[in-house]
Amino acid sequence: MAEFDRPTVAAGAGSAAVVDQGLRSYMLRVYNYMGVGLVVTGLVAYFAYAAATTTDAANAVAQVGSGVYLTSFGAAIYTSPLMWVLVLAPLAFVMVLSFGINKMSAGAAQLTFWAFAAVMGLSMSSIFLTYTGTSIAKVFFISAATFGAMSLYGYTTKRDLSGFGSFLFMGLIGIIIASLVNIWLASSGLSFAISIIGVLIFVGLTAYDTQRIKLSYSESYGADVLRKGAIMGALSLYLDFINLFMMLLRLTGNQRS
Repeated sequence: MAEFDRPTVAAGAGSAAVVDQGLRSYMLRVYNYMGVGLVVTGLVAYFAYAAATTTDAANAVAQVGSGVYLTSFGAAIYTSPLMWVLVLAPLAFVMVLSFGINKMSAGAAQLTFWAFAAVMGLSMSSIFLTYTGTSIAKVFFISAATFGAMSLYGYTTKRDLSGFGSFLFMGLIGIIIASLVNIWLASSGLSFAISIIGVLIFVGLTAYDTQRIKLSYSESYGADVLRKGAIMGALSLYLDFINLFMMLLRLTGNQRS
């Protein structure tokens, strides 16, 4: 009887090993997509800012700081109505991916994600006008360390984090509404509170989304479905990181004089 049971046990162990290897490959793909997306965003943001500003007052359109002037390109993306198009464009890409990915090929979904990352970089390039480069770099590394720790927790913990999902989502809706209201109120106190609460929410969402992505692997079948799932997982973690970074930058970033 023991001899009869032995192949079953071995098969079960082998199957678990295959699943574990597949999960590691899947999560690595998610993090790779996310990482490349962040690199694209950072490069586009930096070079857009470089093209948008100049130290040559004679060829400038407007002054935005001590010795820093806007070029015509900078005036177009930072002071004209085009600014609102750039602010809202990333949201449009997120909607397209969220509601249309099932109708896309995996290749089209991946290209859409790269395009989203590039547009996000163009939209975020204005932070270089407000904060010093050293401050941006410092907050980026703090955000990366925090994100890494919470994502590792979400991946390794045995605790079920699904119960926090609805709570975190409600908090996210709350800070979005508060942020919209503060556009008109321009309250520094409310802005500070939004940033504090926002950091807590996106720290929680990082762990929650990592666990959710991990669990989704066992429910996905087929190479195409897994590739699309990895793209959507990367999008979720990318948004968690970017929002955590922006909240921390508002809290601790050093503004240009």
